[in-house]
Amino acid sequence: MIFRCPKLSNEDRQVLELIDKQREKLRYLSDSHPRRWTGLLSRNTLARAIQGSNSIEGYNATEEEAVAIVQEDEPLDAKTETHRALVGYREALTYVINLGKDPYFEYHPQLIRSLHFMMLNYDIGKHPGQWRPGSISVINEDTGQVVYEGPDVDMVPDLIDELVEKLRTSDAPAMVRAAMAHLNLTMIHPFSDGNGRMARALQTLVMAREGMVNPIFSSIEEWLGRNRQAYYDVLGAVGRGKWQPQRDASPWIKFCLRAHYQQMTTIIKRNDEMQKVWEGIVPLIQREKLPDRCELPLVDAAYGFRITRPRYVIEAEVTEFVASRDLKRISDAGLIVPKGEKRGRYYVASAELKRIRRDTRDDRLVPDPYKLVEAKQSRRQHALPGV
Repeated sequence: MIFRCPKLSNEDRQVLELIDKQREKLRYLSDSHPRRWTGLLSRNTLARAIQGSNSIEGYNATEEEAVAIVQEDEPLDAKTETHRALVGYREALTYVINLGKDPYFEYHPQLIRSLHFMMLNYDIGKHPGQWRPGSISVINEDTGQVVYEGPDVDMVPDLIDELVEKLRTSDAPAMVRAAMAHLNLTMIHPFSDGNGRMARALQTLVMAREGMVNPIFSSIEEWLGRNRQAYYDVLGAVGRGKWQPQRDASPWIKFCLRAHYQQMTTIIKRNDEMQKVWEGIVPLIQREKLPDRCELPLVDAAYGFRITRPRYVIEAEVTEFVASRDLKRISDAGLIVPKGEKRGRYYVASAELKRIRRDTRDDRLVPDPYKLVEAKQSRRQHALPGV
């Protein structure tokens, strides 16, 4: 027996409706601005998902480092364990995204094991792609206290089979199925290491199969990385320290629905910000009589990313000669500032670009969807009869 999908409350269903509206808005925006959504926003969102999911496991990288990993740039320094962990997760998550439109896709225990191998093959000692060989406990590193004990190792194959069968047959809403897959894989804890990353990737996979324009926009991995303690707390409240699949998963479902709404709203807000940044940069391109392809590095620079010639060659699809000429023109115009020499040279935003980004930043907090539903119900209760 695994954790069962709880009965959804009226509030849960209303939040699902709010999420559906955000999904439709994302779909409309991506159709309206394909260059932006398939380029910078998609790249940055994937990087943040990789960064967020791995930060929960203690593999901390900056957003720029995560973007470099998404773009398969070679690290400036030696390849650390954090770098290898993020590269492994990039490989697995990229495969997850591609599976979203695979007409021959099917859920299978071996798929879960294969994804795990992609993530952890850099460390054979962690048994990548294999079920754990024995018992497992989650330890609080600060206190040394055991906070969770997984089910007996002999139960793992049958529990995973049950989880896969539920993924194949459940008629629950996609976000609920995805959340339950995440919860069950976390609680089964089938691997020696990487269980959290695998559970989050599995949740993203279930969402990818729902036909989003870009599945990464349905991932909550970035949100979980920003709300790590709340994530630990709700898993602790539902699990209560050991394998107890009879417990109510309702708090977990509410937690995930809140995460989906807030993450999608954040992406929509970022799109609005990026549009304003773009609108601020286009006049600079026209003023300096630069080619349109120079918009991309200027937007990147405005967001604080370093601009390098190799990256520009790939993103603008130009030769190295053209890239060098373009970057020199942009630099001579005072829009970016060169740093370093020769092969180590890169460019950063000018004061003018920084001002554009500063003026377009939206620091408003993203609302809690359950509070939105509560406020809506309160207004209805206080409305005059017949109004």
